[in-house]
Amino acid sequence: MDLNVDIGKLRLKNPVMTASGTFGYGEEYKEFVDLNNLGAVVVKGISLNPMEGNPSPRICETPCGMLNAIGLQNVGLERFLKEKLPYLRGFRTRIIVNILGASIDEYIRLSEALDDSGIDAIELNVSCPNVKKGGISFGTDRRILSKLVSKVKQAVRSVVVIVKLSPNVSDIGEFAKTAEDAGSDAVSLINTIPGMAIDIETLRPKLANITGGLSGPAIKPIALRMVWEAARAVSIPVIGIGGIINAGDAVEFLLAGATAVQVGTGNFLNPGATMEIIEGIQMYLKRKKIRDIKKVIGGLHGTAPDHNLNN
Repeated sequence: MDLNVDIGKLRLKNPVMTASGTFGYGEEYKEFVDLNNLGAVVVKGISLNPMEGNPSPRICETPCGMLNAIGLQNVGLERFLKEKLPYLRGFRTRIIVNILGASIDEYIRLSEALDDSGIDAIELNVSCPNVKKGGISFGTDRRILSKLVSKVKQAVRSVVVIVKLSPNVSDIGEFAKTAEDAGSDAVSLINTIPGMAIDIETLRPKLANITGGLSGPAIKPIALRMVWEAARAVSIPVIGIGGIINAGDAVEFLLAGATAVQVGTGNFLNPGATMEIIEGIQMYLKRKKIRDIKKVIGGLHGTAPDHNLNN
């Protein structure tokens, strides 16, 4: 069975990746996952300078999911290149680096440095606030998003550019199309959804930051709908994220039009989830007598006749 999928010019051995922020820098899961078997490793978001993140508590469990307010804690670009990337280079898997910045200039500087580092792709976290535009998120203003993506594409030569879309918009298809028109090679979605939880005994928020990002199975129906809408709107590959815990979840996203998927909160529930999902997809194809995973992508029945299969 052929599990190969293409994200722009990047060929993956299978459609299963890790989601940024849930898999560290790869080495943290070495006892549970053979990185060689993954389609790609997406590492924790990287900023130009190290970030300490938010104060604790910054994670709490919710029904069918979790809230996190880590605050984008990371080692920064220089330490990532010197201390983290060499380990990842020892594997035969694709390396995707999620990047974040407070200005377009910061994204460009990160992109240029990573373009020469030997990684395969960058994933733009556009849910960050643009400090030069009054704190508005890059991912919620189509003009700002378009400018960011086009500037990054102009700055790089070798890496594939993926835009990780924010779910906090009225029409995800329009934002996916904006990213495509600006030159993005693919889009990934969705990022976490803002939420909060309260401790009724202490009368205080469960997170020190008060609010955090909701992830896990609770957001899967929303993510699935948005992936389906984005896949209908663009011709570039769509990468599905949100509540993928098992192979059945992954197949749903593929049928909705995703070319690949990322596993996030599932890694916390089961450190070996990605390996089980890859095996489960193979079993699904075998059971359905399908030899090529591409026959599944966009294969949802009972939708409008103009559905874009994105193949």
